[in-house]
Amino acid sequence: NECDKICLLSKNLYNYSNYIVRQKFIETSKLKEQGELNHAIYLNYHEIRKMVINQFDYINLPRKVSNQTLMLLDKNWKSFFKSIKDWKKNPGKYTGRPKLPKYKNPKNGRFVTTYELGAISIKELRNGFVKLSGTDIKIKTNKSNIKQCRIIPRSDHYVIEVLYEVNETFLKPNNNRYCAIDMGLNNLATVVSNC
Repeated sequence: NECDKICLLSKNLYNYSNYIVRQKFIETSKLKEQGELNHAIYLNYHEIRKMVINQFDYINLPRKVSNQTLMLLDKNWKSFFKSIKDWKKNPGKYTGRPKLPKYKNPKNGRFVTTYELGAISIKELRNGFVKLSGTDIKIKTNKSNIKQCRIIPRSDHYVIEVLYEVNETFLKPNNNRYCAIDMGLNNLATVVSNC
């Protein structure tokens, strides 16, 4: 229930912010077509954050979590602009003109909720738990280098991902010995070596 409530607030904030960005972009795109503006206006993360900072859903989520939702919206819009540029160069790669980022379903929709390290209890992390700010959600972990936690809505359940950093493992120096393994369907594997 708590995951559902959080993802609902995140979806509402996403839709509300997306509405503001879309309306401004569509309005200024028309002015651009009429020659009144040089380019359409896109409200980026910093601009939209200033506009929604007192909005109900923004306030009811921890601020850092609300900001992560707005960052994902910003990322979706930047992907849209990138795909429009590519579409203009290579229209054959696409089935049609890329569309503006859509709204999430107003009734049943939920949106991924991201808790970055600042929204995770450091005290609980030292005790071996990931405790999400403003919730009763606690997840046991044996990792200390946690970077982020995401609540991802699925059709009939929620997935909680805990992201942590892994130190890079260094391979041994090249000794000119190689082995290739091809996993098979009828045979377990085909293995070839230069030794």
